[in-house]
Amino acid sequence: MTTFTALTTLAGQDAAEALAADLETLEPAPTGVGIFEIEDGAGRWEVGGYFDEAPDRAGLELLAAMHGARPFAVSELPEMDWVAKVRRELVPVEAGRFFVYGSHDADKLPAGAEPLLIEAAMAFGTGHHGTTQGCLRALDRLAEQGLGARSVIDVGCGTAVLAMGAARVWPRETLHSVLASDIDEVAVEVAKANVTANGLDGRVRCIEATGVDHPEIAAAAPFDLIFANILKGPLIDMAGDLTGLLAPGGRLILSGILNEQADELIEVYRRAGNSLEYREEIGDWTTTTLQRNS
Repeated sequence: MTTFTALTTLAGQDAAEALAADLETLEPAPTGVGIFEIEDGAGRWEVGGYFDEAPDRAGLELLAAMHGARPFAVSELPEMDWVAKVRRELVPVEAGRFFVYGSHDADKLPAGAEPLLIEAAMAFGTGHHGTTQGCLRALDRLAEQGLGARSVIDVGCGTAVLAMGAARVWPRETLHSVLASDIDEVAVEVAKANVTANGLDGRVRCIEATGVDHPEIAAAAPFDLIFANILKGPLIDMAGDLTGLLAPGGRLILSGILNEQADELIEVYRRAGNSLEYREEIGDWTTTTLQRNS
């Protein structure tokens, strides 16, 4: 069946949410509406709708004018098996000792690698994005340097690939607690499914939490290692909270930031009581490793 998309951009989250709400009132109604921040530091948001039949172009033009958005770009999408397409295009990724793969590539697992199975239908956080690769490489580097960890948390975990990586690195005898938290209920369910698929039930605990406001997070602190692969704005807002959850000498692996945003983020975390240990650029994205000052 042919489907249609209608996409536009505008400034500000509040304006984007208002436009998305009005978009749902169109006839024919969209089957889904989404808003996403464009990660270029300009403060612009994308609003999109998906339709089973051609959308009302006059209605779209009116909505764009009402909300100060760019004209909607309408596209027609042919019927496609998207999971099969993703499987064809998402090749396995090696990041340090880690091998991130889908079950269709299980025969390609290198000897001695730490396997992390993420199915193609759960593509966010597969390891193909530079931010996820950077975090896995940072984890591998810390482990090579002999870091021991008793308690780890992955904040904004998505697929929980980073939390699972930590559980692969350190044995149960030393790593007593691994939490994977996300604000999104669906992401938490995906994370749980991945933990089970990787045989890590009982090692990684997945919870729904807004930021770090959760009793299980408070109970597991202080953490020796915190991952936060999110976006610049939330990372800056959470600098004090994340630092406060760290044990003295503990590490923060932060990503989700564009290369040109890294210096500002590092300075915010320096003022919060951390020192930069390492930074790496992969494409447009920077991953930072910081250590809490003793």
